[in-house]
Amino acid sequence: MAALRRLTQSKRSTDDRTALAGEAAADAARAQLPPEDTAAEGPPAAAEPAGDHTPVPGDVRAAAFFDCDNTILRGAAIFYLGVGLYRRRFFSRRDLARFAWQQAAFRLRGSENPDHIADARDSALGLVAGKRTADLEQICEEIFEPVLAEKVWPGTRALVQMHLDAGQRVWLVTAAPQEVARLIARRLGMTGALGTVAETADGVYTGRLVGGMLHGPAKAAAVRALARREQLDLARCAAFSDSANDIPMLSLVGHPYVINPDRALRRHARAMGWRVRDFRTGRKAARIGLPAAAGLGVLAGAAAAAVAVHRRRRA
Repeated sequence: MAALRRLTQSKRSTDDRTALAGEAAADAARAQLPPEDTAAEGPPAAAEPAGDHTPVPGDVRAAAFFDCDNTILRGAAIFYLGVGLYRRRFFSRRDLARFAWQQAAFRLRGSENPDHIADARDSALGLVAGKRTADLEQICEEIFEPVLAEKVWPGTRALVQMHLDAGQRVWLVTAAPQEVARLIARRLGMTGALGTVAETADGVYTGRLVGGMLHGPAKAAAVRALARREQLDLARCAAFSDSANDIPMLSLVGHPYVINPDRALRRHARAMGWRVRDFRTGRKAARIGLPAAAGLGVLAGAAAAAVAVHRRRRA
């Protein structure tokens, strides 16, 4: 643990609040929390009418937690990162095509199968193993500056700002790499970010994770640990997500919001009386049948990558 703390401290940026949130994510991903801990920090969200929730100004024990893919961004942050890395020759066309199709298949299955999750994790880690962390951080800056301008859902951005204007702390909570999560959070004026933390040694990625992926129940554990650390009352907090995978996180807070939901989450939200906000257009949104609507971005990206590879080979 002492070595891990030194490693984490060496990666801290000048934004102390963001780095502190990143540490909470790594701690929570490793934590094995007993079931009774949840009750100590607020009961699961009760059924609520679908009206608006207005944050209480100046409530220091309230906060908001936002998922990233298809909640804040149209599509998946990991795909935008992958394309940007490929364009900068971080890896080959074959690597990109393999990764894109694998991510698309994973999204389409919508499965919590540990083997599928492990495949997606190992594929992503394999692409950066041996690469310099400084190089990846610089590329993230270059990639997400134009992406954020075009891909952020205005409706979700307004919700983020609503909580910030009320003086509440706001965190991004995502399975995307911590480097990406921290950058997006900083650009949107958020307090900090919890993301998947890749292990480094001497400024180079090892191809392993610190803890596990921040996905599903691990997100709820990260939020629970952060709430304890920041002395938040989860019953006063809000959470926002598009995916049924995030039901554990949404169930922790007193004000769960469902944003651009997949079919399973929409059903669950109706049963629980949770608020639903859909910023997609018309009947197309209601018909989305992918297990996670963020899969649309990954699937489209996978197809684009495959077409690009095919065309270049013919040329």
